[in-house]
Amino acid sequence: MALQKIGEVLISESIITKEQLNDALKQKKTDELLGEALVRLKYTTEGQILKALERITKIRRISLNKYIFDESVFAMVSEDFCRRNRIIPLKKDGDILFFATADPLNFSVFEELRIITGYRPRAFSATFSEIEREIEKFYGFTRTLEALGVNAGAGNEVIQESTQEQTPMVQLVNQILGSAVFQHASDIHIDPHDDKLLIRYRVDGVLDTVKEMPLSILNQIVSRIKVMSGMDITETRIPQDGRIQTNINNRNIDLRISTLPTVRGEKIVMRILDLSSNQKGIDTLGLQKDEEKKLRKMIAHPNGIILVSGPTGSGKTTTLYACLNELNRPDVNIITVEDPVEIRTEGVNQVQVNAKVDMTFANALRSILRQDPNIIMIGEIRDVETAQIAVRASLTGHLVLSTIHTNDAVKTITRLQDMNIESFLISSSLAGVVSQRLVRKLCEECSIEDEPSIQEKDFFQKYDMKIDHIHRAKGCPSCNYKGYNGRVGIFEILEMTDPLRLLINEKKSVFDLETQAKKQGMKTLIESGLEKVSQGITSLEEVLKVAYE
Repeated sequence: MALQKIGEVLISESIITKEQLNDALKQKKTDELLGEALVRLKYTTEGQILKALERITKIRRISLNKYIFDESVFAMVSEDFCRRNRIIPLKKDGDILFFATADPLNFSVFEELRIITGYRPRAFSATFSEIEREIEKFYGFTRTLEALGVNAGAGNEVIQESTQEQTPMVQLVNQILGSAVFQHASDIHIDPHDDKLLIRYRVDGVLDTVKEMPLSILNQIVSRIKVMSGMDITETRIPQDGRIQTNINNRNIDLRISTLPTVRGEKIVMRILDLSSNQKGIDTLGLQKDEEKKLRKMIAHPNGIILVSGPTGSGKTTTLYACLNELNRPDVNIITVEDPVEIRTEGVNQVQVNAKVDMTFANALRSILRQDPNIIMIGEIRDVETAQIAVRASLTGHLVLSTIHTNDAVKTITRLQDMNIESFLISSSLAGVVSQRLVRKLCEECSIEDEPSIQEKDFFQKYDMKIDHIHRAKGCPSCNYKGYNGRVGIFEILEMTDPLRLLINEKKSVFDLETQAKKQGMKTLIESGLEKVSQGITSLEEVLKVAYE
């Protein structure tokens, strides 16, 4: 009955034909679902099957790609049971156990889960391939720790690691890295505490604990990572830096490793750079139409400096590469100097800084200017010498793009003045400044529309904006009950004009420069953020975390 029902739905929605249904029923293997047979025969996709099943069963679909699991539930259900029934537990809430299933029509699994766990099961649907990956990822951790002779609640065991290449410790580190890449984490933190070791991932700018392990395995994890990154494994008294280039989940990954001796042991932080990231264009950055128009106008300059400012992790490099992607044509010579090269780009000559052989930004730039470039991208202006060479390059007919650490667009001008760049050189070379921050996006599945409070209305009124409704974070399985999913940029774009250049030449104060910038139409970071709040893209709380005047 169930087979016929799902088949009829797929036919009624023109996803498959009656002949394809009959063929799938004939070729369906033992213990294979009809949907799996249809996918195997390439008559449909897993996503189309789940949409049809959602209409039949009213069981909502979730994506497991970014879901952060409550790992305490894995001890409640065996790996064999999950594989056999094509399910994976998600989290528990009160007396309810949430789980994802690839077979929402298998109602017998509800009763089995209730008997096994003692909780009332509540289902969401997900593709079998997603569930299979999650089972391997999370139950794999458990198997590896068991192979090491420990468990998540273990105390001070003495662990003997074998000398074979694929030892359990090697597998454990690989699983930590693979899980982080799979969840699109930007950083991995390995934090020793008094009685446990925490594995934490930073996803969408927020740091979350994803695994607790016994403290007894800290030294082995640290040693393994040091070996991989070329550090001195015998030195534990001073901080060390290293790098790993590897392939994880068919993606080329660059890991920047930093160790720090603490009173509880060495702490490790690994920054993840995805070298195989898809190139983004300017239209994917989240700019408003007027902001996008201004940025495109700036990069259309034949020469000058365009600076992107903001703190670490605010998306500056992504914006620079989006601009390069727009400028990358066969008739221009683009050269970059970076530390490290984060996104390898076809058609762009990318140079890696290497301080060990005195290949600094400044020294690399001197050589690059003899390579007949049209466009130069500098990963970061860190010192006076690099700034001076960048200004000189822009005045000799080159378009220079770079990043700088300042709080807002106008303060970038005063920062250059502090670096002993003459004001007349700044006014004549600077084409524009983009200051930016990243805010979390509200989950599209669960955000709720609400009436703004009096304080919120007053806050918008302060910036001559009116708001009739506001969206708030709620939380659902799709966003791991965070209420947010992904991030988007808010921008402050400063265009250079003749009145502004005059004020720079006269060395006017930041207040005078800001007044002129706003007079000529510059939106501040807070105003850009409030626009996204009014559009339901993010929340006021997120904007106020990163931008406030």
